[in-house]
Amino acid sequence: MLVLTRRIGESIKINEEVKITVIDVKGKNIRLGIEAPKETKIYREEVFLRIKQENRSAATPADMDLGKISQLVLDNLDT
Repeated sequence: MLVLTRRIGESIKINEEVKITVIDVKGKNIRLGIEAPKETKIYREEVFLRIKQENRSAATPADMDLGKISQLVLDNLDT
């Protein structure tokens, strides 16, 4: 991990398109301003991890009991 020290109003650049500026520091909280292209997705890490987990869960098939599914289909064919 690269660790940088910045003061309020100072920035860092990531490539040519992303600029992160320290807006304010209050105690343990730091406000950052991020300038990036609109197509760049920016998330708080906890939100990013939650989205990643939900996508993983949605892509994983639920445990299915094929016997129950088969019976459900057969029951509905009779009616």
